[in-house]
Amino acid sequence: MRTGNPALNEKTFQQFHLPDTSVTMTLDGTVLKTGVLLLLVVVAAAFSWGELAGQGPLAIPFLLGGLLGGLVFALVTIFKPVWSPVTAPLYAVFEGAFLGAISLMFNGAYPGIVFQAVVLTFGTLFALLIAYRSGLIRATENFKLGVSAATGGVCMVYLTSFVLGFFGVGIPYIHESGGVGIGFSLVVVVIAALNLVLDFDFIEKGVESGAPKYMEWYGAFGLIVTLVWLYLEMLRLLSKLRD
Repeated sequence: MRTGNPALNEKTFQQFHLPDTSVTMTLDGTVLKTGVLLLLVVVAAAFSWGELAGQGPLAIPFLLGGLLGGLVFALVTIFKPVWSPVTAPLYAVFEGAFLGAISLMFNGAYPGIVFQAVVLTFGTLFALLIAYRSGLIRATENFKLGVSAATGGVCMVYLTSFVLGFFGVGIPYIHESGGVGIGFSLVVVVIAALNLVLDFDFIEKGVESGAPKYMEWYGAFGLIVTLVWLYLEMLRLLSKLRD
């Protein structure tokens, strides 16, 4: 089973064969955990936004602290899924602080853009969930391979751009507000959205495989990672369209 999300991969469930649903992963349990993590992200983001409103100099510490803290707990969760009941909520809190800070910055430059990005992100989530549950979209092996390859390509472009930035060099056009930049962002948004389908499939396979209960937190964590990525790409796309 392939997935473009680095938190979710094909080997995760191979070791689990536990039939007792009281100690195994369930769909309802994963949905509940996803709601908890999402609530933590929203609360932390609202707190960050409120603390930073009108206090520009504090934005950078919140931004970097949230980003680095979220990255650390994301990596710990990926390498130690058994710790996910603790590390996944901590990731959500730090990531929420980061999102609150960066959302405030975007909203200052483009009033109303955050609301638009939130609506589009959750609209995409529910639309793809309905399509997946109805069978309109199926996570076939070719589908998984294509999305995973595209996700890897986007990661390589961003990594290259990040490294080149240290030398004062940038990849032309893709970060600008011209036709190429908008087209690039549209492609990335589509790729991020399709990763949601892989996340749905991963969670479903985990339930069928009888994964242990803590994997509900891990599956929820993987879904939140994709949602955060999709939201940020929505912000980037909308800002380019505004320009």
